[in-house]
Amino acid sequence: MRLERLRIFEVRLHLVHSFQTSSHRKSGLTHLLVAATDADGRTGWGEIASPADPYYCSETTETAFDIAIDYLVPRALDTEWETPAELEASWAKIRGHEFAKAGFSGAAWDLYARTTETPLAAALGGTRSEVVAGVSLGIEPTIDDLLVQVQHQVDAGYRRVKLKIAPGWDTEPVAAVRAAHPGLDLHVDANGAYPDDDASAKVFTTLDDAELTMIEQPYAPRDFVAHSRLQSRIGTPVCLDESVVDVHDLHTMIAMKAGRVLNIKVSRMGGLTVAREAHDVATDAGIPVWCGGMHEFGVGRAANVAISSLPGFTLPSDVSGSDKYYARDVITPPVIAHDGVVTVPTGPGIGHEVDMHWVEQNTLRGFDSSDDDAA
Repeated sequence: MRLERLRIFEVRLHLVHSFQTSSHRKSGLTHLLVAATDADGRTGWGEIASPADPYYCSETTETAFDIAIDYLVPRALDTEWETPAELEASWAKIRGHEFAKAGFSGAAWDLYARTTETPLAAALGGTRSEVVAGVSLGIEPTIDDLLVQVQHQVDAGYRRVKLKIAPGWDTEPVAAVRAAHPGLDLHVDANGAYPDDDASAKVFTTLDDAELTMIEQPYAPRDFVAHSRLQSRIGTPVCLDESVVDVHDLHTMIAMKAGRVLNIKVSRMGGLTVAREAHDVATDAGIPVWCGGMHEFGVGRAANVAISSLPGFTLPSDVSGSDKYYARDVITPPVIAHDGVVTVPTGPGIGHEVDMHWVEQNTLRGFDSSDDDAA
């Protein structure tokens, strides 16, 4: 197989509810959609869900757009491939830029599955027909506002709620939510906001009594020593996110006992092939995994649903319905959750079609390799 055309759409959608993490608040998101078309006119879609700002990681929408055009497009067009892994090998020399790579990986996998008339989940080795979804809630202006949001998601049928925390917004909001919902599957995510000091250790010792499913990424990315030390002190499983960028990091996590749960984000790890490998390594080590999200549009969300169908994804994944984030998504039909459960599509590829009219209406800029001046 050879790609004949690659298009990139920089698309911005507004969030139905603004979202705040330990670093910043956002009311809308700008992601890149990748369309890969073969000689027979079939098109696969991927999503580069990099943040607009360099807070979660060093990549941004701007850097991803440049890397995609200058480095990934030429290699993808020049490569003959039969499997997505073969195409991904063409950009192996490019260090970092996992989000950009993930978008091209997703497009390749979608195209590959469509070509073989196979659901993406089945192509990846998925075994589930349904995926249990969780929701992630940001930092709210007040605890009362947070309780309203939690109740809204519980009423919608979601069985797991993740709360963003940061220094000064941690033990009190968690205690309030736990008091209101004693049996709720609840966990917290710090996005690496805490220093490795005695004050932070005290916070996590307190949270250890809140019956949380996990404490996600409390310390800085790749600080395996601090996470290992904390995990040895508390009973609540530590979950690593930003710390595990590739499979080598996962092996370090396992060797150092730096966590007992892994958040597999397809974007953070550079695509579906690497994400599947991480699933296999973690499963062999007895570490449960779940699929985290970057507030993906429907293209990336559908890929997350597919990878979450693999047997090792035993915890609820961030694959909540599109309507939680966007009034109108870029795919039809949108991802829908019923009582906190998402059905795994059975159609070819991601099992959804891209709404080109809506994409074009919300495109800020684009790239088309077939244009005469695209070189």
